[in-house]
Amino acid sequence: MLKPPVNSIFNHRSLHLLQRCKTLRSLNQAHAQIITTGLILHTYPISRLLLISSSIASITYTLTIFYQFHSPSIFLFNTLISSFATNHHLQLAFSLYTQVISTHLHNPNQYTYPSLFKACGSLFCLSHGRSLHAHVFKFLDPPYDRFIQTSLVDFYSRCGRVDNARKVFDRITQPDLVTWNSMLSAYTRKYSSIDSDANCSLEVLVLFKEMQISHVMPNELTLVALITACANLGLLSQGIWAHGYVLKQKLDLNRFVGTSLIDMYVSCGCLYLARQLFDRLPERDTFCYNTMIKGLAIHGYGHQALDLFEEMELDEELSPDEATIVVIITACSHSGLTDKGCEIFDSMMEIHGIEPRLEHYCCLVDLLGRAGRFKEAEERIMRMPMKPNEIIWRSLLAAARIHSNLESGEIALRNLIELDPETSGNYVLLSNLYARIGKWDDVNRLRKLMKDRKIEKMPGVSMVEINGVMHEFLTGDRRHSMSVDIYLKLEEIFSKVKLYGHKAETKEVLFEIEEEEKEDALSYHSERLAIAFALIVSDEAGDYSTPIRIIKNLRVCSDCHAITKVISRIYDREIIVRDRTRFHHFKEGNCSCSDFW
Repeated sequence: MLKPPVNSIFNHRSLHLLQRCKTLRSLNQAHAQIITTGLILHTYPISRLLLISSSIASITYTLTIFYQFHSPSIFLFNTLISSFATNHHLQLAFSLYTQVISTHLHNPNQYTYPSLFKACGSLFCLSHGRSLHAHVFKFLDPPYDRFIQTSLVDFYSRCGRVDNARKVFDRITQPDLVTWNSMLSAYTRKYSSIDSDANCSLEVLVLFKEMQISHVMPNELTLVALITACANLGLLSQGIWAHGYVLKQKLDLNRFVGTSLIDMYVSCGCLYLARQLFDRLPERDTFCYNTMIKGLAIHGYGHQALDLFEEMELDEELSPDEATIVVIITACSHSGLTDKGCEIFDSMMEIHGIEPRLEHYCCLVDLLGRAGRFKEAEERIMRMPMKPNEIIWRSLLAAARIHSNLESGEIALRNLIELDPETSGNYVLLSNLYARIGKWDDVNRLRKLMKDRKIEKMPGVSMVEINGVMHEFLTGDRRHSMSVDIYLKLEEIFSKVKLYGHKAETKEVLFEIEEEEKEDALSYHSERLAIAFALIVSDEAGDYSTPIRIIKNLRVCSDCHAITKVISRIYDREIIVRDRTRFHHFKEGNCSCSDFW
């Protein structure tokens, strides 16, 4: 066998033939040529053969080639480890890695680890990844280079360990774009997984600012993380800036960026802008449709959501998925389209081939409960092929509170205490139900149970954006620098709404206190403080046309809902409130939810 000259190894015609291989037969031919030309004697051609083989041929074929060499170089080990890890053969990749560290013929190097970390992150193998992290310190000196640090940030972020990802990230002297994006995406994923921690989204904004200072140019992935953070926080001005940045820098307004912008406008209460962007996107996938349908759903436009759902069904290139069914039944639930929602649920397997999962049953129970059809809801729960979770029972409990159905409420809470005994909202819902129907002994019993178990009620928090700055208010909050003016404004508001004829709904307030004190207990709910502050600032600026946008962490209470309708009429202002389940657009004394929420 003639050994080809070194300078032709990297550009040999046999390697060009190998690169074009798509079938096992063509691979065999290329393999034969590599042997006959003597390329098999060189490491680089062997590495290319292993790489192509691992994607076309069987694992046995690839390993046979590899083990023909009595002492494969670390370069060949790394090639095959990377290929197996990329193709999700993690066990084989680790088996090869174990050979490297156990035979002592070679030491792993900086190219050994990144693909393994990437695979561990993709498959959520936290324990394997942590062991590898320890090995980095054991076998490498110095332990870190840019590729390993970036792969570690990505690994920890994918496994939900943002704290570990940030520790690694903070040690990198000059992070590149990929590393910045990994860290930004980590905070975005964490917010999505816990669905409440606004600090994650705030970190995205801070990191993006640091990224700009470091002169690293963002790309489309960066903007998706930034826009998602704006959506979570309801930061409309920052979200509009991000949209403008995409256009100004001529970044690709692809379906990922477009969908994140649609979600941002939806989350900030600008449904018209969301729909306008949706209609103009050059390409739309199922996820994009789901986002727009969900937006219409939580804003109370159930009929428009159904129209879009039907449009999606008629598109031959798109098929509704599990998430589509969730959002369309949610749309029916928020708009009182109970029969249509049941029809979609009952036909999802037959028409779309989608087996109902737990989340679909959650939506169905919510749909029936909101409509007061408790017997049907309970029957559906009993016939479920899987065990009901806390979301299903919480949906039933919330509906029982709305319709004052004590029997269903008590059934729901008994199950909730078994599944989720620490969540205060469960007890509060039933307590409010008892209060509505005057069962004060049961109110006291339930609140004593909460006290005995050291379960604290989640405080109401409302945020309002003014000139790009978020202002946060707790119930009865006096921390704000304009607190004195805010409370004076509240007194003015209460005087006007009383003259208008508003009477506070105090049924759910503690019965031991006097009626006047009950009204005081309601008067300083967080969204009222936010509204008063927004009215003061807009009066000073002479801005009476811009809607007041409030974000609240809890469901709007019935009295706040009623009084906000009156405020919108008296002050001739549109007030948009995003609570934990939906949007309320208050305008001219009415609400978009038609009092169905």
